[in-house]
Amino acid sequence: MSDRDAGAAAALENPPARRVSDWDAERLRGLADAHETPLYVQDLDRVRENCERLLAAFPDADVRYAVKAHTGRRVLESVRDAGLDAECASAGEVDRALAAGFDGSRLHYTAVNPPARDLDYVVGVAEAEPELTVTVGAVDTLDRLAERGYDGRVCVRVNPGVGAGHHEKVTTGGAAKFGIPYDRAAEAARAAAERFDVVGIHAHAGSGIDPDQLDSHRELVARMGELARDLADPDGEDSDAAADVAPVDLEYVDVGGGFGVPYEEDAPALDLSAVADATREAVAPLPAGVDLAIEPGRYVVADAGVLLTRVNTVKETPDETVVGVDAGMTDLLRPAMYDAYHPVRNLGGGRERDGSDAPAPDDRPATPVTVAGPICETGDTLCRDRALADPNRGDLLAVGVAGAYGYEMASQYNSRPRPAEVALDDGTAAVARRRETLGDLTTVEREAGRGRTDRPEGDR
Repeated sequence: MSDRDAGAAAALENPPARRVSDWDAERLRGLADAHETPLYVQDLDRVRENCERLLAAFPDADVRYAVKAHTGRRVLESVRDAGLDAECASAGEVDRALAAGFDGSRLHYTAVNPPARDLDYVVGVAEAEPELTVTVGAVDTLDRLAERGYDGRVCVRVNPGVGAGHHEKVTTGGAAKFGIPYDRAAEAARAAAERFDVVGIHAHAGSGIDPDQLDSHRELVARMGELARDLADPDGEDSDAAADVAPVDLEYVDVGGGFGVPYEEDAPALDLSAVADATREAVAPLPAGVDLAIEPGRYVVADAGVLLTRVNTVKETPDETVVGVDAGMTDLLRPAMYDAYHPVRNLGGGRERDGSDAPAPDDRPATPVTVAGPICETGDTLCRDRALADPNRGDLLAVGVAGAYGYEMASQYNSRPRPAEVALDDGTAAVARRRETLGDLTTVEREAGRGRTDRPEGDR
């Protein structure tokens, strides 16, 4: 049995969604006691299971992990070993992927309006890793690459005019910021092929696409299939190309990722097999020698992660009960930025006001509460009017489905050090990212005071 066949068999045994209620409460309490809170926990076994499920659903596709969802070294190594490539949105992500062992043939740089410093770095990487592919979403970017002497592998990002996603801020497919307009994409790709090795075309509808938005996904995929056929056969009856236009020899059509995961406990999991079937049907027939590519991120890591936070204050007001915790929007930004829902589970461990041990959460009544963090912002809440097992000071709360865009969007706003992260691997826990200290907050200032104005190349 091949590795991919073995992965497909294993994928059939894995549940399509991991809920916050599926985590071992005792294990999480032990991790919080050992490493303090706030604390991210990332289960690498679950990361690998999600990779296996994707490979099983798309056995003939090139599956690329969207690194921006979670850039931790242990996660990247797990994804690499599972057989996924790396899709990187910045020079920093390229640097992280290289450090995690990806070689150029498995690296795809897909930046939007890339800064000059990033292009300089990536062009330098391509000199040593010529199989690296650069995806461009503007003719200007092609010119900037040529100015740097780059003539290597290029993928043209297309704006298909079709978008989807869990929030307007992450619906990329219809936003002018992303890609070359569809009606100009073929011309741009043909012109690019005169200066570069154009190997693919790319489009992405958005992030967190749910089952109700699959029609938009199918429409995007269908448009990309039409464009691929036009580029491969400019003399075809449906082509708008002028006479004597040379075909573009594509290797792949990348239709993006954005596969959603269920955040609410009773929300259905995405039927990945149905998505895969619809994708293949919509893009077909691809020209001979042209493969399908996808680039999921959230689907790989979201339900593999949980954020642990400790209750420090319980305040009853005439309007609501506010439960203060030590994690806030600096640790998990998505609720404040996107009004995103994350499930919250009370794991207990706290004490009553008289100092006695509180009952186990299952023995307490459910109380509607607002869970608020320590940041001086009204929007710093993890949930509002959510029924939780009656919280007590010292209780441990688990915020579920936090593995994607959790730690990655963490900040030092209000001069708060970023949290620690623990990786679980085959039952063993190890610190993957240490907790920042107050001293870390002023490191760059102290370095500047010593005359150090820049960091070495690659130390971004």
